[in-house]
Amino acid sequence: MTNTAPHNRKIVVFGATGDVGREVVTEALLRGYQVTAVARDIAKLSALPDSVARQSIDILANPEIAAEVLAEHDVAASSLRPATGQERLLPEMTKVLLDAARQNRTPIFLTGGAATLKLADGSGHTVLTAPDFLPDSVRPIAEACEQVDILFDQYADVQWTCLRPPTMLIPGEKTRNYVRGTDTLVTDHDGAARISFADFGVAMVDLVDASFDAGISNPQRLTVGYQSQVAAA
Repeated sequence: MTNTAPHNRKIVVFGATGDVGREVVTEALLRGYQVTAVARDIAKLSALPDSVARQSIDILANPEIAAEVLAEHDVAASSLRPATGQERLLPEMTKVLLDAARQNRTPIFLTGGAATLKLADGSGHTVLTAPDFLPDSVRPIAEACEQVDILFDQYADVQWTCLRPPTMLIPGEKTRNYVRGTDTLVTDHDGAARISFADFGVAMVDLVDASFDAGISNPQRLTVGYQSQVAAA
């Protein structure tokens, strides 16, 4: 059953026009949040529902404006991803938001990367360190996500949550059925680690809801994925 937020709860979503960001916006609206969507492309922002407030901000060029917008909300979420070829900017973008969250004492929920998650085979390897696991085309963003993971340790005084997707973040239906993990890939019955963008958005807003219901006292790194139950033969 979907929780419903009190009408005065305000969430700002950075990177709101991407595959994950749109789903976070949609799910937050469904639950009754007042949503502000932040992205650079005003045309993409205009495609969001009319009930969403919109802010076109380049957070690297205008970190002070990003902080001002964040200050006007009860909670922040981020699904920022730099353009292909600019992956190195991800740690700097993340730092802007963590600094803003620190300044305003605002809880923040960030979409991480699968790079630092351990494989489920017990080898001790992570997605990034496992030999021949990642194609070369995604190594730049994986390495940037690893740097972000290191950056989080400098913000122990900030109420942050990093939700790391499985290795396959894909289009698909919203099932609302997923399993939450910590430092190891959540794998399905066939060994694949996957979740739809829609259900990842559900998982993110579930965590936001939980922060209001029970409170979150410590920073945390989590992951999610599908884990089907297969009947025995």
